[in-house]
Amino acid sequence: MTWHETERGWLADALRAADPQDPTLCDGWQARHLAAHLVLREHPGVASGAVRGGLGAATERLAATATDPAGYAALVDRFAAPPPRWSPLTWAGDAVNLTEYFVHTEDVRRGTGARTPRDLPDALAEALWSQLVRMAALRLRRLGPGVVLVRDDDVRCAAHSPRTGHGTVVLRGGVGELVLAVSGRLQAADVRVDGTPDDVRAVRDLLTGP
Repeated sequence: MTWHETERGWLADALRAADPQDPTLCDGWQARHLAAHLVLREHPGVASGAVRGGLGAATERLAATATDPAGYAALVDRFAAPPPRWSPLTWAGDAVNLTEYFVHTEDVRRGTGARTPRDLPDALAEALWSQLVRMAALRLRRLGPGVVLVRDDDVRCAAHSPRTGHGTVVLRGGVGELVLAVSGRLQAADVRVDGTPDDVRAVRDLLTGP
């Protein structure tokens, strides 16, 4: 079993532990909206029949079927069942799904204010770190300040070089917390941010959600 399959199970468990109307870290989305998003992402038949009004409208319509416990449970079960083997998302495996599932698991867990990091298996942390190193360069490319990511075990990555007139900001934390921070959820991540006030402000403005 690859890590994204394991993380799918954890994400489904997090959704089942939530009420349909529980808030998430995704702006304006309750748990039922996030479950709807995941189903639409993975099931072409559902998505192709939901084009009217765009993906946002499709998400709202599907989420509207999950306002009660039974409808919500049915929607989560649809996500918990993996897409067919011929689906591109199945072929893509960890490369496309792992960070997506990890971040959305934390969107559910921390949507009500909880901030306790999960204790990640070492192999999962390494898989997430590998994806984070690639993701961070793209996510941070427009910043003036440089950014160095430092894990709790002092492994580090110079994710972005500073532009003229700026220094470097250091983000330090567990691998999962750094993934959340770079994904735009810095406000919910257990990450230390060090740098000059102006540079730190620029990083926080980019990486902090609504």
